Amino acid sequence: MAKKKFEQGKIRNIGIIAHIDAGKTTTTEGILYRTGIKHKIGAVHDGETTTDWMAQERERGITIVSAAVTCYWKDHQINIIDTPGHIDFTVEVERSLRVLDGAVVVFDGKMGVESQSETVWRQADKYNVPRICLINKINQTGGDFYMSLDSIHKRLNRRAFPIHLPIGFEQGVRGVVDLLRMKAYTYKDFTDKELNEEEIPEDMLEDAKKYRSLLIENAVAEDEKLLEKYFEVGEDGLSEDDIKHAIRAATLSGNFFIVSGGDARGVIVEMLLDMVNNFLPSPTERGSAWGVHPKTGDELERKPTEEESFSGLAFKIATDPFVGKLAYFRVYSGSIKSGSYTFNSSTNTKERVGRIVRMQADKREDVDEVFAGDIAAIVGLKGTTTGDTLCDQANPIELENISFPEPPVSIAIEPKTKSDQEKMSIALQRLAEEDPTFRVSVDDETGQTIISGMGELHLEILVDRMKREFNVEANIGAPQVAYRETIRKDGVEAQGKFIRQSGGRGQYGDVWLRLSQNEAGAGFEFVNSIKGASVPNEYIKPVEEGIKEAMNNGIVAGYPVVDIKVELYDGSYHDVDSSEMAFKAAGSIGFKEGMKKASPTLLEPVMKTVIVVPEEFMGDVIGDLNSKRGSIESMEDLQAGIKEITGFVPLGEMFGYTTNLRSMTQGRASSSMELHHYADVPRNVAEAIVAQIDK
Repeated sequence: MAKKKFEQGKIRNIGIIAHIDAGKTTTTEGILYRTGIKHKIGAVHDGETTTDWMAQERERGITIVSAAVTCYWKDHQINIIDTPGHIDFTVEVERSLRVLDGAVVVFDGKMGVESQSETVWRQADKYNVPRICLINKINQTGGDFYMSLDSIHKRLNRRAFPIHLPIGFEQGVRGVVDLLRMKAYTYKDFTDKELNEEEIPEDMLEDAKKYRSLLIENAVAEDEKLLEKYFEVGEDGLSEDDIKHAIRAATLSGNFFIVSGGDARGVIVEMLLDMVNNFLPSPTERGSAWGVHPKTGDELERKPTEEESFSGLAFKIATDPFVGKLAYFRVYSGSIKSGSYTFNSSTNTKERVGRIVRMQADKREDVDEVFAGDIAAIVGLKGTTTGDTLCDQANPIELENISFPEPPVSIAIEPKTKSDQEKMSIALQRLAEEDPTFRVSVDDETGQTIISGMGELHLEILVDRMKREFNVEANIGAPQVAYRETIRKDGVEAQGKFIRQSGGRGQYGDVWLRLSQNEAGAGFEFVNSIKGASVPNEYIKPVEEGIKEAMNNGIVAGYPVVDIKVELYDGSYHDVDSSEMAFKAAGSIGFKEGMKKASPTLLEPVMKTVIVVPEEFMGDVIGDLNSKRGSIESMEDLQAGIKEITGFVPLGEMFGYTTNLRSMTQGRASSSMELHHYADVPRNVAEAIVAQIDK
């Protein structure tokens, strides 16, 4: 069956996204079991799951890397990506959403909408990904479908409407009422092979009618013809197909969300699979991919058909222990065969396509060819990294790349033995290829290798992977904050002059620069305002390079400089002695001189911190945050006796916070952090940081 080629209308590329521990991986396991890919449902806590195949995932019971898996349901091919929920791995969600057509958002029915639920929801909004909602775990103590639905309305979107209502409460949940067919579907045990169709229980009939009316009324509003028919014949005059059509159109608009609920391990998952087939888009419905011509910059369109030239996006690189480097990619147009060649327009290189494989998480199935709308992986690409465009060399296109945030946490790492030195370099290079938020650099002054990532857990996992997968033992230092530097004064002018005379030909470069602040997050901007020929054209680029080089080490504490605009507006040159090197040095000198005069300041990463805590510990937690220079943004009731605190705290104060929070709250609170912005470091703290560096 797996070899069959599916028409595009029968393909679904979906992601399972949610807050950590809401049940994404369990949902995926339930789907794989129900579609016949697995013969039993793997339990996360037993380390038996398909998509959590890394040793660390199985030990910790969390998803770290997004895993792709293909399954088949009622003549549809469904490519699923199970994404991580932990905030440190949010980039995995980001790059998966970039290539998906639809998503299933899973909520923990005991908690409702949690902090990371909001983050992934915003990411899906950013890529305009249609989604359906599954409220999981309503069969557990504290599980409440209606409380969770209310939290979706309050915190995410009011246009979320149940399509199924659960029958029973907590451990008594035993099925759903289907509001489309107005029938009840029940089971005795979640492991049942099929659902029993029954009449709706008497005590639920009124609620079912009310929610059905809400669903239909809001769905038909997206389709003019159906809206007219609805006004003419009313709700009862619409056929089941009419209503399905209306719900599908409304869901694809991206501002209408159907909601189901139940135990994601069980037979109820079959209802979810039907929802995926019926209401989430096929690749054709997501429309054309757009990009630019790599040479001319002209905008280009690629329709999602086999007749178009091939184009695809590599959205993830992984090292497979059996086959080596794997590049996961989405085909947007045309087709590609194993054994052929493809063109990487991002790096301007030709690559040989060794094998094409469909992934069953960590297992592989070879395929000869993949077509527009498909997701697969290529074995054998040498120079391709995350975000690169693969295309036909005769008709090149560069699709929009994926942007990644700068990692805010760094640690020094060194091999335990001399023999580990070379192995460590190879391991770090491989891991950096896989993960675009993991950076490796060498400190020029100390010669230490520095690794940077999105958080402590992120780096801890990477060091652990290095040990297990590459057999490299390493010592690591304490986590360090990735500070930045910038200026707070505009229009500061400075001269950079480089003159060397040492017999024979000398060196001469002279520039005048004007430094100003740039908007936060805008980065470096270079403006060439030279009128006439006071600085010849061939020396402009070297001046910019000299400035960029100087920006790597600021003047406050030697940290990289960000968000600055530099204008080159005057200078002079010597007919004989001027050179590119001299102007590069002049640019560097001028920048440092200007920065000294422009109120330089140190910036620190400030983390948006969300803490879920029982009410009795709230005072202690808030007091602790205040002592860490934190500011509280909001406090909300999640449910009876449970508060959610959102605040902003400098990263430098938050190392080891998870452990401290546990001990402060008898292990009952949880927290998540994500980089929110960079802010000026208070003078006394900055002085302490500089003093520490000077030691």
